[in-house]
Amino acid sequence: MATTLSPALLTVVPAAPLIGAIVAGFFGKQVGRAGAHTVTILGVLVSFLVSSWVLWQVVNEGARFNGTIYEWMRVGQLKMEIGFLVDGLTAMMMAVVSFVSLMVHVYTIGYMADDPGYQRFFSYISLFTFSMLMLVMSNNFLQLFFGWEAVGLVSYLLIGFWYTRPTAIFAGLKAFIVNRVGDFGFILGIGLIVAFAGTLDYRDAFSRAGDLAQMTFPATDWRLITPICICLFIGAMGKSAQFPLHVWLPDSMEGPTPISALIHAATMVTAGIFMVARMSPLFEHSDVALSVVMTIGAITALFMGFLGVVQNDIKRVVAYSTLSQLGYMTVALGASAYSVGVFHLMTHAFFKALLFLAAGSVIIGMHHDQDIRNMGGLRKYMPITWITSLLGSLALIGTPLFAGFYSKDSIIEAVHASHLPGAGFAYFAVAAGVFVTAFYSFRMYFLVFHGPERFRNKPHPAPGHDAPEGEGADAQATHAEPDPHAHDAHAAEPHESSPVVTFPLVALAIPSVVIGAITIGPMLFGDFFKDSITVLGERHPAMEELKSEFHGPLAMAVHALTGPIFWLALAGVVAAWFLYLRRPELPAAIQRRFSGLYKLLDNKYYFDWFNEHVLARGARLAGMGLWRGGDVGVIDNIVIDGSARAVGAFAVLSRQLQSGYLYWYALVMIVGVIGLMTWQLWPFLANFVGR
Repeated sequence: MATTLSPALLTVVPAAPLIGAIVAGFFGKQVGRAGAHTVTILGVLVSFLVSSWVLWQVVNEGARFNGTIYEWMRVGQLKMEIGFLVDGLTAMMMAVVSFVSLMVHVYTIGYMADDPGYQRFFSYISLFTFSMLMLVMSNNFLQLFFGWEAVGLVSYLLIGFWYTRPTAIFAGLKAFIVNRVGDFGFILGIGLIVAFAGTLDYRDAFSRAGDLAQMTFPATDWRLITPICICLFIGAMGKSAQFPLHVWLPDSMEGPTPISALIHAATMVTAGIFMVARMSPLFEHSDVALSVVMTIGAITALFMGFLGVVQNDIKRVVAYSTLSQLGYMTVALGASAYSVGVFHLMTHAFFKALLFLAAGSVIIGMHHDQDIRNMGGLRKYMPITWITSLLGSLALIGTPLFAGFYSKDSIIEAVHASHLPGAGFAYFAVAAGVFVTAFYSFRMYFLVFHGPERFRNKPHPAPGHDAPEGEGADAQATHAEPDPHAHDAHAAEPHESSPVVTFPLVALAIPSVVIGAITIGPMLFGDFFKDSITVLGERHPAMEELKSEFHGPLAMAVHALTGPIFWLALAGVVAAWFLYLRRPELPAAIQRRFSGLYKLLDNKYYFDWFNEHVLARGARLAGMGLWRGGDVGVIDNIVIDGSARAVGAFAVLSRQLQSGYLYWYALVMIVGVIGLMTWQLWPFLANFVGR
């Protein structure tokens, strides 16, 4: 019989990081730098240990919890509360979020050592962890929305952490505004559920999914479940950076590298994927919504991957990789392979956090130069960073036996087995994306760790060091993080980072290699998600087909060696090796030959231009029109000033009647009496005249 988890123990999981955030944020000066990182790391460590214990109980004892922790208020039959739902999906997310956050906290000690905002940064990342844990542990839409908005708010603070830099301020605002667009759809979806299901509780809403599927949207013949799911997915598009709401995520690189790892690996961007998987009982009743999810994910997976090919900022290459991989997860959700999407979320969290933290280690070793064209040959200077980066890159491209292989290959197979509209395009996108991912990942790897040592005579000076003003857009796209030792940056050679930086790299490299093979059986083909995820197998048979073809992780890896996906990945690696190590003059020649295409990619399909010059300018013009026509013209000139003028005119008229002469008052009284008598006698006179 399944055991029930202790609510007090579960409360410790989000409460411990929150306490650390409060201490570091409000008492940072009193506790000092050491006190700030000690209390926040201790809080996240407690959260990780308790989460691991909860995961062990869920897996081995079938433990579950779904209950209220605190009831806020009732509005009629609507109950608003703080509550936890802990099952396989939640327990896995709790462990992944807390572990990655713990590694980021430890890494931050070395990376932010010289930053004046040290205590503030630790407070923010602990608060970020608390917000994400509240999101994934929620058992109702109100708490889900609270966590949803909290991670958005704290991400704004973290992306704009270096608030003296205009680019950081702009990036933070951009992330905040774009996410508000998605959140508008999200709250509409929640509102529809509340209006027609009459509840905020997951369990009650899911139990009425069949009824919602039979209802129609008012004044239309649409099935109600479709707009509900599409609105919820619009929220996921904002948080998980899906096309066309992806534009905020690359600019989030303006924040310090540790938060890039935390946002992109285990927290904010995975919130949308988690939410759609949690809402699977609703999405399963709408094939239209699933097709929309799959198509949007396919576009993101392929076309955002193309942008990674032309990036020269080491963090932005990894950022576009995140966009592409989020597209893969979304495609899996659209194919009703929710468990596969969540499985890729888990494996991706480890190797993507590893790649971001390794990029940060390279940035430290390069004295805060982020341009990969200024690197090369770092393998012998930074051996730990090199080997962990290689492991992370191999996991990312889906090398057999690595974690990313099992989840990525399963996504491709699930899409191939799907029969929904859009599945054909999605399969092409995720298959082509394999080559693209391998190419840009190993382009970065070869330019950074192999080839000539270009850092001795940097061909592309980093902005903020010795870059001339007015340099081209390509150089401006490379934003170097502040370097406290910028005065001697060019005099020193690259160096391996301190143990407090390299330890998280090693700790993340281990699951990046082994976690996929260990967990694919129970997570995809066992009962790990049996009461977390709902799939209507007769309508969406992708998971059943995957299960029939699975014969163990080793057999899966061996079989992949003969399949086209492995050879596409290998072709991408070989192409990157040939172009950037064997014939390094060819990329420049190709760029000149296809300058139009390169310009399109370098300008990110002109989405930023469109948003800034069309949408933002249109909004400004509309705002000016509303201000001048509505505020000034109607409210000020008519409602306020007009009423004042009307009162004045009436006063002028009435003043004429108050002359002070008795004969005038007598005349008015006589006229008034005659008028009153006429009004009273008029019916009698009219009747007399009629006769």
